[in-house]
Amino acid sequence: MSEANTGRKGMTDAELQDLVAQTDTGSRSPAGPVGKLLLWTAVAWSLFQLWYASPLPFMFNIFILNDTEARSIHLAFALFLGFMAYPALKRSPRDYVPIQDWVMAVVAAFCAAYIFIFYRELAGRPGRPTDLDLITAAIGMLLLLEATRRALGPPLMIVAIVFLVYTFAGPYMPDVIAHKGASLQRTMDQQWISTEGVFGIALGVSTSFVFLFVLFGSLLDKAGAGNYFIKVAFALLGHLRGGPAKAAVVSSGLTGLISGSSIANVVTTGTFTIPLMKRFGFKPEFAGAVEAVASTGGQIMPPVMGAAAFLMVEYVGISYVEVIKHAFLPAIISYIALLYIVHLEALKLGLKGLDKPNPKPWQQTLITTGITIASFIILCGVVYYGIGWIKGVFGPASGWIVAVLVTGSYIGLIWYSTTVPELEMDDPNAPLLVLPETAPTVKSGLFFLLPVAVLVWCLMIERLSPGLSAFWATAYMIFILVTQRPLIAFFRKTNIGQSLRQGFWELIDGLATGARNMIGIGIATAAAGIIVGTVSLTGIGLIMAEFVEFISAGNLMLMLIFTAIISLILGMGLPTTANYIVVSTLMAPVIVELGAQSGLLVPLIAVHLFVFYFGIMADVTPPVGLASFAAAAISGADPIKTGLVAFYYSMRTAILPFIFIFNTELLLIDIGGPFHFAITVTAAVIAMLVFAAGTQGFFLVRSRIWESVLLVLVAFTLLRPGFWMDMIYPPYDIIQPTQIQEALGDRPADSNVRMIVEGETLDGDFVTKTVRLPLGPVADGEARLEHAGLIVREEGDKLFVDDIVFGGPAEKAGIDFDWEIKLVEMPAEQPDKQWMFIPALLLLAGIVLLQRRRREQPGRPATA
Repeated sequence: MSEANTGRKGMTDAELQDLVAQTDTGSRSPAGPVGKLLLWTAVAWSLFQLWYASPLPFMFNIFILNDTEARSIHLAFALFLGFMAYPALKRSPRDYVPIQDWVMAVVAAFCAAYIFIFYRELAGRPGRPTDLDLITAAIGMLLLLEATRRALGPPLMIVAIVFLVYTFAGPYMPDVIAHKGASLQRTMDQQWISTEGVFGIALGVSTSFVFLFVLFGSLLDKAGAGNYFIKVAFALLGHLRGGPAKAAVVSSGLTGLISGSSIANVVTTGTFTIPLMKRFGFKPEFAGAVEAVASTGGQIMPPVMGAAAFLMVEYVGISYVEVIKHAFLPAIISYIALLYIVHLEALKLGLKGLDKPNPKPWQQTLITTGITIASFIILCGVVYYGIGWIKGVFGPASGWIVAVLVTGSYIGLIWYSTTVPELEMDDPNAPLLVLPETAPTVKSGLFFLLPVAVLVWCLMIERLSPGLSAFWATAYMIFILVTQRPLIAFFRKTNIGQSLRQGFWELIDGLATGARNMIGIGIATAAAGIIVGTVSLTGIGLIMAEFVEFISAGNLMLMLIFTAIISLILGMGLPTTANYIVVSTLMAPVIVELGAQSGLLVPLIAVHLFVFYFGIMADVTPPVGLASFAAAAISGADPIKTGLVAFYYSMRTAILPFIFIFNTELLLIDIGGPFHFAITVTAAVIAMLVFAAGTQGFFLVRSRIWESVLLVLVAFTLLRPGFWMDMIYPPYDIIQPTQIQEALGDRPADSNVRMIVEGETLDGDFVTKTVRLPLGPVADGEARLEHAGLIVREEGDKLFVDDIVFGGPAEKAGIDFDWEIKLVEMPAEQPDKQWMFIPALLLLAGIVLLQRRRREQPGRPATA
C-alpha cells in the first residue's frame, strides 16, 4: 500500500476516516432501515435549521418558533443522533444500534424537546417546577452527560460533573470556594427548565448561527471546493522554495474555513500534503507538525473561527462585523509567520520547489499578477457601486434583478470552467509530480467563490444577521450543488440525467454530513451551559478572581500566564466551541477584574480572544493534541514528538495574545486612519517574520545566539512600541482628586479620564480598581463628570462619589456610592510610540548587513 494511504502502523484511509468520525460525526454507520433513519433524521435536522433561519415562517405564518423552542428542538436532534451515531464503548457494535441506545436516544430527545412540547405550561409557572418537570430535567441532565462522554470524550463530562457537584456541595467546600449551595429543585430549574443553563446563550448560538455555517461548509466541500482550494494553493505556491509545505499551510487554512474541525482538516488535506512534504525532504515530524498547526490555525481565522465568533457576539456584546475586524490581523500574521517558518526550514535543508509547467519570466509573472489584482479590485468596485445603483433605481425589485445577475454570472463561470480539464487529485507518491498550471486550475472552480461572496456581501455590506447571511449563502450553495453537474454535463455534452441524480445525492449527503458534524457541537454547547448555569447560580466567577489573584500575588503578568495555562489545560480534549465557553465564562472576567485592579484597562474582546487562542492551542499540544496525533498517523512519526514540534511552531501564535492585551492596535482598536492602519499592519507583519527568524535560529544564514536574541527584541519592539516609549515619557499626568473639576474643563472634546477608585461592593468586598470614563463634549468640569456618570462631593482633601447616574459609564464600570476617588490620571503629551520603530528597524538593518557579509564570504554556499 502506498504511503499516501498508509500512515503509522499501517493506518489506512478507512482508519483515518474513522478517526475523524469518532471525533466529529460518530463512527456508527448501520446499514438497512436504521442507516436510512439516521440519514433522513440528519437531513431533517438540516432542513429544520434552514426553515428556522429563513424568512419563510414569517412569510407564510407557519411554524414560527421563538428562540427557546428552537433550542429545545435543536438539542433533541443532537441527543437523538448522538446516541444513535456514537457507540457507548470501543467494543460496542458499529453496524447496528443496540436496544439500550434506542431507548436512551428516544428518552433524551423527549427530555430535550420537553420545553418545546410544554412551552405554554412552563411559561405560565416560571420558577415553580412540578414533579414531572424535575424528573424530566434530572433524566435529561444524566443523558446529556452520557451523550457528552460518547461524542466528546470524558473531559467535558468530568468538568460538567465537577461543577454540578460544586453546586450541591458548596457548604462543605473549603472556605476559599465555599457557598451556600442549592437544592435539587433550584438546580434543575436553573439548568434545564430555564434559559440560564443548558438552554442558554451557548446553545442559542449553536441553534441560530453555528449550524448554518457548518452546513454551508459541508455543502461547499461536497461540491468540490476542498479539492479546488488544495489544487489552487499548490498551483500558486508549489514552485517556491519548500513549496509543498507552503501550499499545505495555505490549503489547510482555506479548508479550515469550511471544515470547522482541525482534525477533519488534517485528514482531508494531510493525506495529500504530508507524504508530499516528506518526499521533498522534510522530516516526518516537521511534515506532521506543519499540517497540524496550519489545520488548527483555521479555527482562529475569520469568518467562522470554529464557531467562537458567534459566541463572542453574544458574550462581548458587539456586532459580528466588529468581532471579525478585531480577529483578522492576528490570524493573518500568524499564518504569514508559519509560512516564513516553512521557508526558513527549507533554507536550512537546501530544498527547492516543485517543477512548474511552462515556466514564464518573473517579469511576465509580476505583470500578470498585477493585472489580476487590479482587475479584482475594479470588479469589486463595479459590483459594489453597481448594486447600489440598482437599489436606488429599482427599489424593491432590485433583489430579483441582483439574483438574476448572480445566476447569470454562475452559469457563465460554469461554462468558463468547462473550457479547461476537470480537476483531479494527484498522487503525492507518484515518481514525478508536476505542478498543475495556475491559470487552468484557477479557472476550473471560480464559481465556488460566488457563495462565499454572497456570504461576505450579506455580512459586511447588507449587515444582515449571521444566521440570515448564512441562510442565503447556504440556499445558494444548495442551488449550486443541484445544478453544477447538470450544467457542466450540458456544456461538455455528456449525460445530463446521471449528473442530475449525482447532484441530488451529493446534496442529501451534504445535508446529512452537515448535521452529523453538528452533533458534537450541539451537545458541547449544551453541556457547557451547565458550567455557565453553575457560575450564575453559585457566584464562582468572583471566587475564581480571588483565587487567581491569590496565587499570582497580584502580579498582572503572572495572572495572564496562569490564565493561559488554565485555558490550555481546559482545551485539552474539549472541542473548540465548548472550550471557548468554559474558559471565557471562568477566566475572561478574571482578567478584566484583576487587570482593572492593576491599572490595565483591557477591552473585553481582547480578553475573549486571549483565552480563545490558548484554548485552541490544545489541539496541537501533547499529551492530548488530537490534530497532532492525526497528522502523526499519516506521517508515520511519533505523535508526542510531532506534538512538541507543532507546539514549538505555535509559539508565534502564543505570543500574540500577550501582545494584543497590552497593544490593542493589533486588534485594530483605536486606529486613527489609513496611514495609521498601514503602519500597524506593516509593523505587525515584519515583527512576526522577525520573531519567526529569531526563534528558528535562522535568518539570512544561521544566526548566532545574540543575533536571535536581538531579533526577538526587534519583534517585541515592533509589536509593542509603547513599552519603551512609556519608560521615556510617562503616559499620564497625575492630578489630585480635589482638582478634577478644574482639570476636566480644559480637556478636549470626546477625551477620556482614568481614575483609581476604591470602595465596598454590595457583597461586602473592599476593592481598588482603575476605570476609564468618557468626558463627552467640551463643558465645565461638573458637567463633564455628570456625562461620565458621576456626581462627587469633597470632604476635606478627599473626593467621594456622591451619586451615580443610572445607566451611565460610571455605573457600567462598577463604581458605587460613597467610593473614594484616590487618583486621577490625564493623558500626557507624548510623542507617537511608532517613533520606536526607527531604532528597531536600524537594529534589524544591522543584523541584515552582518548576515549578508557572512553569506557572501568566499567558499560559503548561498542559502537564499
